[in-house]
Amino acid sequence: MADIKVLSTHAIQEVLRELGPAFERANRARLTIDYDPANVLKRKIENGATFDVVITTRSVIDALIAQGKVSGDSCTDIGRSGLGVSVSKGAAKPDLTKVETFMRALLAAKSVVRSKEGTSGLYFETLLTRLGIAEAMRDKIVLGGSGRIAELVARGEAEMAVQQIPELLPVADTDFVGPLPAELQLYTVFSAGIGVIAKDRAAAKAFIDNLMAPPSCEVLKAKGLELAPH
Repeated sequence: MADIKVLSTHAIQEVLRELGPAFERANRARLTIDYDPANVLKRKIENGATFDVVITTRSVIDALIAQGKVSGDSCTDIGRSGLGVSVSKGAAKPDLTKVETFMRALLAAKSVVRSKEGTSGLYFETLLTRLGIAEAMRDKIVLGGSGRIAELVARGEAEMAVQQIPELLPVADTDFVGPLPAELQLYTVFSAGIGVIAKDRAAAKAFIDNLMAPPSCEVLKAKGLELAPH
């Protein structure tokens, strides 16, 4: 039986939760999957974490290839995701269709949670400055840990959450409002790569190939990801 250690960003968590068991049965494999934000994964790998497959942002994959941590010829773009907004279940849904209405929704909110180290949270921080409302929002921002920050909204600890869409959709007791306005949107491409010291490259490649199979692509779309162009 092949043991495959996967380090993955949270944006792919629901996809792997659905596809993983079937892959294990079909390939007589055992998956061990750890989830962290992209920058945390990069730091762990740079500090010597072992892995067979890493699934993270394309920019982090490219950096790890340059450092000799990931095989360059193994890099496969899986899908891309934009940022969205969630509110507590049953709450009024703000208008996100225009920059002006999005700004008004942020300024009207009592609190907005963003991830502390995730790609979405770091971008949102710069976006507030770009919109000229960073100071007005300073005392409203709640920093979430790794994982699904909309859980703070579900617990009543924040009024609104901004994060990658696939990380917002699964959170119970919240309502997904929609994506950010097109002019402000950040699309992040998520890619998979094989570690240069992977124990079983064939098994690792089979795992990545399975993510790109037509049935898996339908799962990717259902979980809030757009298919990456190939």
